[in-house]
Amino acid sequence: MTNWISLLLTLGLYCGAKALYRRWHHWSLSPLVLVPLLLVTLLLALDVPYPQYFQLTHWLVWLLGPATVAFAIPIYEHRALIRRHGLCLAGGVLMGMPAAVFSSWYLARSLDLSDLLQRSLVAHSVTTPFALPTTGSIGGSTSMVAVFVVLTGVCGMIVGDAMLRWLPSRSAVARGVMLGAAANGAGAAKARELGAQEGTVASLTMVLGGLLTVFSAPLIGWWLDAV
Repeated sequence: MTNWISLLLTLGLYCGAKALYRRWHHWSLSPLVLVPLLLVTLLLALDVPYPQYFQLTHWLVWLLGPATVAFAIPIYEHRALIRRHGLCLAGGVLMGMPAAVFSSWYLARSLDLSDLLQRSLVAHSVTTPFALPTTGSIGGSTSMVAVFVVLTGVCGMIVGDAMLRWLPSRSAVARGVMLGAAANGAGAAKARELGAQEGTVASLTMVLGGLLTVFSAPLIGWWLDAV
């Protein structure tokens, strides 16, 4: 596979899946679900190792940084909502992210997974631009955490959507915080489908949670070395 073929294949599958999802709006057609499945199938069929594919398309991951910064636009547009519910947002971030870090590490440790896997799972709940540097600084695998972030986002998006259908809460802030804290970028995209306020709150929760995780990386690394 050359760089151009890998790039065009990835972008073509994404655009096709997005068109299908826009028309039928079923979770199985979401680009975050359908595209990885198709890519994995093609890479296995063509016997292309994942490290080779990642090397050919790694700059697409780099674009996640500017894409994350772009979330500042809806956050600015709804700054009055954020000021009004600042305490709730801060509470959601300060409670949600430590809970995600500890629960993933505890489950991995209880299942007697390797130390590398334990460290690679710590930052699975934050979006990729924050998860990669955090995982690298605490001794985890950046390749693994990239996969874990996608899986967490997809599962959180699907389960979160199902939960919101049954939960009595109709608060845009509560719905946004839940999806942003639990399902990173995929959750923020799903929240945007629910409404502009939900999408803004989810985006802010995701960004603040990512920053909190990155800044806490030295403490997390020290804690993992000590336990």
